[in-house]
Amino acid sequence: MSYQNEWLLLEAEDEIDEVEHRPPTEEYLFYRNVTNGDVDAIKKNCEQQRFLDTDGVGVLSRNPITNLKYHFVITTAMITRMCKQKGMELELAFRMSDFYIQKLDNIHTIEGVRSLHDTMVLDYTEKMRRICRSDTNSRHINVCKEYIYSHIKERITVEDLADVLGVSANYLSRLFKKETGDSVSTYIRTQKIEMAKNLLQYSEYSMIEIANRLSFSSQSHFIQQFRESVGMTPKKYRDMNHAIQWDIETKTEQTENQ
Repeated sequence: MSYQNEWLLLEAEDEIDEVEHRPPTEEYLFYRNVTNGDVDAIKKNCEQQRFLDTDGVGVLSRNPITNLKYHFVITTAMITRMCKQKGMELELAFRMSDFYIQKLDNIHTIEGVRSLHDTMVLDYTEKMRRICRSDTNSRHINVCKEYIYSHIKERITVEDLADVLGVSANYLSRLFKKETGDSVSTYIRTQKIEMAKNLLQYSEYSMIEIANRLSFSSQSHFIQQFRESVGMTPKKYRDMNHAIQWDIETKTEQTENQ
C-alpha cells in the first residue's frame, strides 16, 4: 500500500490522533521576536520552557525524544530563513543551522534537546539584535537607541537618556536630531508604534492592554498617536493584518522583481 493510500485509509477510519493545534499567532510572535532581536522576550519564552509544551503541537514521532528533535529541526529551519530575510548574512545563517542540527546527534535526553534549543534561539536572537541596532551613528546615539530598544515598554524621556550618558539633555537633543533626522521623542514614538503594530498583528492583547504595556498615557492617547503615525486606527490595522499568513520569501521576491 502506498503512503498516500495509507494516509487516506487512516483518515477515513479516524485512527489518527486528533490534535487541536495552538493558535498560529503565538508561533508568529515567537519568530518575530527572534528576527527583531528581542532578547528579553525570547529569554522569557525559554524560562517558561514553551518548547517542551506539547499542548497544541503536532506529534511527529511516537518517540518523545525523536519528536522533540524533529520540532527542533523545524524551528531552526524557520529561524534560519526568517533571519536571512531580515538581514542576517546567508552563509552565517545556514552555518549556524548546520552546527546546531548536527549537535542533536549527540543528545539523547529531553532536557538536552531543550537546553540546545534555548541556546540556539538565543544565539540567533542576539545576533539579530546586533544587526537590527547596527548603524553608523556616534557612540552616544547608538547607546540611546540601545536604551530605547531595551526599555521600550517604559516611559522614556530625553532626560533619562541624558542621565545614562552623563550629558545635558539639550546637547543630546541636538546631537540626536543632527545624526538621525528625528527628535528623541519622535524616535521613541516610532519605536513604540512599531511594537504596537506587532502586538496588534500577532497577539490577542486589547487596545487598552497594548496602551498600558507600552506606557502610553491613556488608550485615547495611544489611538491618536497610532493614527497620526500609521494613517489608520489600531482597530483598523488589526482588522487588516491580524494573523495574516506567513510570507517568508514572497515579499522579498516581489520587491526584487519590482
